[in-house]
Amino acid sequence: MQVSGISAVVTGGASGLGGATVKALAAAGASVYALDLPGAVEKAPSLDGVTYVPTDVTNPDQVQAAIDTASADAPLRVAVNCAGVGTAGRILSKKGPHDLDGYRKVIEVNLIGTFNVLRLAAEAIAKTAEVDDHGQRGVVINTASIAAFDGQVGQAAYASSKGGVVGLTLPAARDLAQFGIRVVTIAPGIIDTPMLAGVSDEFRAALSAGVPFPQRLGLPAEYAKLALSIIDQDYLNGEVIRLDGALRMAPR
Repeated sequence: MQVSGISAVVTGGASGLGGATVKALAAAGASVYALDLPGAVEKAPSLDGVTYVPTDVTNPDQVQAAIDTASADAPLRVAVNCAGVGTAGRILSKKGPHDLDGYRKVIEVNLIGTFNVLRLAAEAIAKTAEVDDHGQRGVVINTASIAAFDGQVGQAAYASSKGGVVGLTLPAARDLAQFGIRVVTIAPGIIDTPMLAGVSDEFRAALSAGVPFPQRLGLPAEYAKLALSIIDQDYLNGEVIRLDGALRMAPR
């Protein structure tokens, strides 16, 4: 599917994986709507072809409004879910059992927020004209994590939220097949995003040393490149792709 001339929404689009994807889609000729929280949008760089829309992905009304805005400009054919949060905490520690509200928040943003955007974007994409003889209309790309498979100590909330995104992939692809909408998930490894900006050089080197090859942190631009490749590869559907340099995380 061609990117030029279409409309696309990217959640978490103000920075990190989403920011790189927004930049790549705009450079390829798409009209991009970057959804993120107000504070993040205020700090986002100004880019040609990119409109920032303050949006909480867990809020159905806000997401619907953003989807409507994106659909009014050009046919909405791409949605990329990059918004997410993470928190560390053991199920049982010296402080007691894991905070339930904290667990609920991670699930709410990472899993329910992803599903919220998926369902509303799919509705808008389904209303567009077919782009080929096979009835294709668009693609939704979700973001999981290798923590979905290799969750470490203290990652119960994050790993289970991302495991939910992995489990959502195939049934979503099957549900939306009749509308010509593909669903693919990327499961990144350790990517050099703003979340790692505060770590020391020594810790960064230790993280890199754990990656088999290439022995370095992943780059947001590599995620964006894979996202564009998924859009281009029409036969790729219902799959989870690990982007991790063959990393398999240890328990801690």
